[in-house]
Amino acid sequence: MASDSEDSPMLVPTAHEAIYDRFVPHQKRWILFHVSFVGLLAMFVQVTFVPSIPQIAKDLDVTDAVVSLAFSLSIFANAIGELIWSTYSSFYGRRPIYLWGMPFLCVGSCGVALSASFQSLLFWRFVQMFGCSGALSLGAGVIGDIYKLEERGTAIGAFVSVTIIGYAVAPFVGGAATQYWSWRNLHYSIAAWGLLEMLFIYLSFPETTHPGTLGVDKLPSRRSIHIAWINPLSSLWLLRSPNLFAVMLVSTIITNTNYVILVPLAYTIGVRYGITNEAIIGAFFLPNGLGSFTGALIAGRLSDTIVRRWREKRRGAWCPEDRLRAAWIGGFIVPLSVGASGLITTYIGGPIGLALNILCLYANGVGVDLVLNPINTYNVDVMHSRSAEATAACMASRSLIMSAATAVIVPSIERMGVAWTDIIAAVFAVIGQWILSLTIRYGDRMRASVDVGFSTMENN
Repeated sequence: MASDSEDSPMLVPTAHEAIYDRFVPHQKRWILFHVSFVGLLAMFVQVTFVPSIPQIAKDLDVTDAVVSLAFSLSIFANAIGELIWSTYSSFYGRRPIYLWGMPFLCVGSCGVALSASFQSLLFWRFVQMFGCSGALSLGAGVIGDIYKLEERGTAIGAFVSVTIIGYAVAPFVGGAATQYWSWRNLHYSIAAWGLLEMLFIYLSFPETTHPGTLGVDKLPSRRSIHIAWINPLSSLWLLRSPNLFAVMLVSTIITNTNYVILVPLAYTIGVRYGITNEAIIGAFFLPNGLGSFTGALIAGRLSDTIVRRWREKRRGAWCPEDRLRAAWIGGFIVPLSVGASGLITTYIGGPIGLALNILCLYANGVGVDLVLNPINTYNVDVMHSRSAEATAACMASRSLIMSAATAVIVPSIERMGVAWTDIIAAVFAVIGQWILSLTIRYGDRMRASVDVGFSTMENN
């Protein structure tokens, strides 16, 4: 987990930094463990579904392509939930929102397990994903609450790396459960996990928002139970900022390469190399997850180091876009890995082709998180007072776009083939790298053109 670091001697602490001393280092690590564990559960819920698609299709007597729509719907539910939970967390606080989301997850998981029709599956899958959808944006917000500017990149790296364990292990667990147990029992288990997590948070998770900053604290008078209506779409208005819109677009393009490789695994690598066992197909998520785990840890510390060094070069002046410089390496790895995977799957068979594909999966995981981690931390840096909302706006927009994009991946492969589908994704990733470079170079002018309440060094 992340640890507190000493300020550089050239950097003068501000009065605002004293607010981060409310929690001592071991308390911060405990809070970080809490939010990471919730993120792990959310990622587990999202990804275990993929390897079970063939068995669900068989049980419900529908095609695989139809069941894959449930995965696209879950991405849409994730987007809606992120906006709602993050917006209300700025009004009520982080802790209540964590507790309100878990019942949706538990009930939705039981509903998925009991589904006897495709329509029922869609409804309960939406409820299930809605319940855990705030985990990542709320986690980023909590980290922004308790860690200083030059510490939070490492903390977010640790947070993301733990959630990625779910991303790496969940497909294998989901595939194994489908193959040797039951996909229905798997979702009952998720409901029990969510119930334990809710109890865990209730007993030992503190409120982390800065004192006096919550909307409910600013009301002149309120009832013991105060229910307020807050427009959940207001967070999206932050994207009118060219900076926030640019990094959202880059993160979407980069994430798309991940989905292009992973979502159709059963129909690409599975078919090409004669693999039909769901557990084995699920295991192919492991190298990608391991790569993401590696990339998240590296990117977190690297981005903090880059921020410190550039502040020293500027004699204490802070430029938020310096953190994005840590994403450059990943911007080159991502298009190379996804393009190579498509060509290898198409033209290289046997054990050699399979081994090279595993290498591409690992490299893609490293590259994607080398880009996403600095972007996630950048959103917290520049919109510190609304960090959860800024993170949610980015993630929700990305999810909405991806919910449509994932629906065309399999048809694209059927029509154009694996190679061309992956190459097109690689070309878009190169465009994303170019957009990121422009944001780094002209970030100050972009922020000046539309000010959505950006943070300064004095209030960050």
